Amino acid sequence: MGENMSTFKELYNEQITNSLMEKFNYSSKMEVPKLEKIVINMGVGEASKDSKFIEAAVKDLELIAGQKPVVTKARKSIAGFKIREGQVIGAKVTLRGDNMYNFMEKLIKIALPRVRDFRGISKTAFDGKGNYTLGIKEQIIFPEIEYDQILKIRGMDIVFVTTAKTNEEAFELLSGFGMPFRK
Repeated sequence: MGENMSTFKELYNEQITNSLMEKFNYSSKMEVPKLEKIVINMGVGEASKDSKFIEAAVKDLELIAGQKPVVTKARKSIAGFKIREGQVIGAKVTLRGDNMYNFMEKLIKIALPRVRDFRGISKTAFDGKGNYTLGIKEQIIFPEIEYDQILKIRGMDIVFVTTAKTNEEAFELLSGFGMPFRK
């Protein structure tokens, strides 16, 4: 890591920008899509029965993201899922700037390679508006999580929010960072 600039930020500024400009013929650097933020969501269905589940999820997420998550609550009641409005249903954290780049680098270089039988991530999880959602099944792929310290194995959704306007642009942007898409 540089003094305060992540290597991924440099990678974006020095390489990705240029390769995207060439590929998509943008007229100015301002048009080049960029990573805006990364949002990590962890659902905690059991929180309604026992607050220690949400506390554990918040702790895990804080270790993974390097910043304090917020607790998410249900916006409306859903009887079928036994969810009441205002009930705690998870934790989420929004990363920007250096935190975002540092997290992405850790995800790509350390965490994803630790997924058992990893064959790459899906190319189809783009939403058409430049965002990509990656589902992770276990928080233990992150180096900060100690297996014997966790209350429950839990998954999370990691949403990469970019300024890209199409799936193709978002794909090229994330590929530039080395996102291990399935061949």
